[in-house]
Amino acid sequence: MKTININLEKRSYPIYVGEGLLENYALVKENIPNKKVAIITNDKVAPLYLQKISNILATEKDIIPIILPDGEVFKNFESLNLIYDTLLKNKANRQVSLIALGGGVVGDITGFAAATFMRGVDFIQIPTTLLSQVDSSVGGKTGINHPLGKNMIGAFYQPRCVISDISLLETLPDKEFSAGLAEVIKYGLIRDASFFEWLEDNIKGIIKRDSQLLIEAVVRSCQNKADIVESDEFESGIRAILNLGHTFGHAIETATGYGKWLHGEAVATGMVMAAYLSEQMGWLKKEDNQRIKTLLIHANLPINPPEISLQEFLDLMQLDKKTKEDQINLVLQQGIGKAILTSDYDAKKFHNTLSKKTF
Repeated sequence: MKTININLEKRSYPIYVGEGLLENYALVKENIPNKKVAIITNDKVAPLYLQKISNILATEKDIIPIILPDGEVFKNFESLNLIYDTLLKNKANRQVSLIALGGGVVGDITGFAAATFMRGVDFIQIPTTLLSQVDSSVGGKTGINHPLGKNMIGAFYQPRCVISDISLLETLPDKEFSAGLAEVIKYGLIRDASFFEWLEDNIKGIIKRDSQLLIEAVVRSCQNKADIVESDEFESGIRAILNLGHTFGHAIETATGYGKWLHGEAVATGMVMAAYLSEQMGWLKKEDNQRIKTLLIHANLPINPPEISLQEFLDLMQLDKKTKEDQINLVLQQGIGKAILTSDYDAKKFHNTLSKKTF
């Protein structure tokens, strides 16, 4: 087991990464101090792991299982209210611990429930997808979607800990595994060129889910995110570069209907669009743009957007939380391993990027 620490003064916490961590009963129990425990999961993960977690805790804890429907489309007020209703019906108070057992949707909505139930209760993350292990479970972003925009309602709220057991990835479908790799590749692009090169060298083994390579990929991704979150917890500055590809990607997710494109698939295509615009601006070498596309293709990720009109793209991107005074700020590349948040790009080149269908 490897441990990465997120140092945020009173909100500091560890991320544990390894294989077979859920077999370490002491690790799980020591991070759940309260007697009453709600395990929040979905109907896809519950048959695989809910009983296992419940068995670890049942002798000492009162377990409240909460099973949500699976899918991005259910990251909404209805699911959030289901959590509140179940907690209140079971007489939960501030001495309840919430466990997020699932992917990014479960983690985000559980974290938001923890942040808002009785103005804040304890929670831990047990992410079951690669995307959630390397990104959404780390850093304290929580929330739900609104029909008009993704992640529009939420809060910054840190967990007690994150337990990333890569053994849980064995049951992850190939499509979702690849979607998680988009976020892994992102860290190489925004700040860690040597990690990007390592991914180029090891992508075939990672796709085959070699356990040691997976642990290394998760640890290096989490360490990169930890470094950024520690310096900018509330995304007032440098943390915004973690959104590489996301402004494009969130527009794709919203336009196509939540869940039609997986988050990582939309982000991958968004990163390709950002790289193309960066090349057009003269900031990214043509050969580096090609390296980005090649790695994403080897990770079995899409690089071309769906059919979305220029106006719809623009309207949806205006909803992005980085937009200021109607100016869309974008995370763009100034080379592999170097990203910037900027509004200083050519509007015509930007519109041409949004109109381009094949990259």
